This record gives sequence, C-alpha cells and structure tokens, in this order.
Amino acid sequence: MDHGQENITIVDENGNEQLCNVLFTFESDEFEKSYVLYYPIGAEEDENEEIEIHASSFTPNEDGEDGELLPVESDAEWDMIEEMLSTFLDEQEDEEEDEE
Repeated sequence: MDHGQENITIVDENGNEQLCNVLFTFESDEFEKSYVLYYPIGAEEDENEEIEIHASSFTPNEDGEDGELLPVESDAEWDMIEEMLSTFLDEQEDEEEDEE
C-alpha cells in the first residue's frame, strides 16, 4: 500500500458503507497480524483539529490483497497501535518542518 494513497470501504454496524482514507498499515510480529489505521473521508475535525482514527487488524489473502478487516480486541494490541500511531504522527510533523 502507498502511504496515504489508499482508500478502503468500511461497513459500519448499521450496514452503511463508508469510504475511508488509509493512514498507514504495518505488521506486528508479536501478534502475527497486519494492522490498518484509517479515518472516514470527509470526517469533521473536532475543536482540537483531531480526526477520530480507527484501527483494524487484517490478514492479507494469498494474492497479497487485503483480507477481511477484524476488530482489535486486546488492550496489548491497542497499546502497540497507539505507540505506532504516535511515532507515525511525529514523523509526519518532522517531514512538514523539513519542507518549510
């Protein structure tokens, strides 16, 4: 996947499809899964200019395409995802500073 280029369609609990931007994907050896972080396209920023970011795990199927998205269930996984996200966001900020 290209960082930031990929879109995925998520079906919410009401069966509505929502197009989302993929923030980034990564693999975890510890949990032997791949993870995707994404946010709905057209999501409104709250007053802190933050967009709610969602995360799911997935297992790529044999032809390398993304398999089914699965919910993240354990606190240990969430902790790791939050760590990856904050590292990713720090790197984004560094890149923006470099461009100025």
